Amino acid sequence: MRLKDIGEIKLIERISGKIKLDASVIRGIGDDTAVIAWPDHAAVSGKPSGGKYLLYTCDMLIEDVHFTLSGATPFQIGWKAMARNLSDIAAMGGVGRYAVISLGTDSGRRVSFVDGIYEGIRAACAKFKVNVVGGDMSRSKKTVISIALIGEVERRNLVTRSGARAGDLIFVTGSFGGSIKRKHLNFTPRIREARLLVNNFKISSMIDVTDGLILDMSRVLNASRAGARIHQSLIPLSKEAVSFREALTCGEDFELLFTMAPPEARRFLKTLLVKMDTPVTLIGEVTDRKDGFTLVTDDAEEIKIDPKGYLHF
Repeated sequence: MRLKDIGEIKLIERISGKIKLDASVIRGIGDDTAVIAWPDHAAVSGKPSGGKYLLYTCDMLIEDVHFTLSGATPFQIGWKAMARNLSDIAAMGGVGRYAVISLGTDSGRRVSFVDGIYEGIRAACAKFKVNVVGGDMSRSKKTVISIALIGEVERRNLVTRSGARAGDLIFVTGSFGGSIKRKHLNFTPRIREARLLVNNFKISSMIDVTDGLILDMSRVLNASRAGARIHQSLIPLSKEAVSFREALTCGEDFELLFTMAPPEARRFLKTLLVKMDTPVTLIGEVTDRKDGFTLVTDDAEEIKIDPKGYLHF
């Protein structure tokens, strides 16, 4: 049996099913970041935790998978490497704090190439107040960047994928589709937007959309044991979107998808929405699990959704 025979999702399930966790782990494999109740959090942050969790995530950026050298500048490569980790932190309602960076690249590359990558990393870290505290380097035929990032979130503000309930309304930030043309190298992780949301409203679930709107929405539904109805007419498409189908499945949009109970949603629409610089759109509602995942087309046809998106295997 080969990796392509079981696919990425089944491979993750195969690995996670054999891992044992102790009581300090609030959330392990299966969310945007791990969530850790670490007794020594005060020692890490330099001040009392005040009821916070540690968030812990990692992401790889690989040449000819996530970028091409002909299509991205070194600065863009570095920015994206850090920003995709910060996007995971945003999905949990938190902020980034400390990063370690591992870089593999060909020894024939110019020093200016690596300088450019770290300029992009430093720019993202400066914007979102992240400290780079270490890492590793290795010779590699292709350029690979792996970043592990520690963040934090107030316990009252933690949001996971598993809290969506029937009747909740589904929102997204930004727009979808055509990310390969520009956005995937220049996006801004939605840290500010996430913090505005969790500091002012009860968000029942949240995820960052990296593998396609449909696939990542299905991850929320699976974790929450729920169904959903989304409406074609409501889904915001970017100017670069090739088609509606592409916008649902292409991935690397790095937007937030989140849910709120109707009273919170009404309050949000009356208050914070007008203060947010980033567009936020209502696209559907959470339903009972037995109802499945449904797309209501512009012709009022209801289609059961096959959760397709970007998967590595």
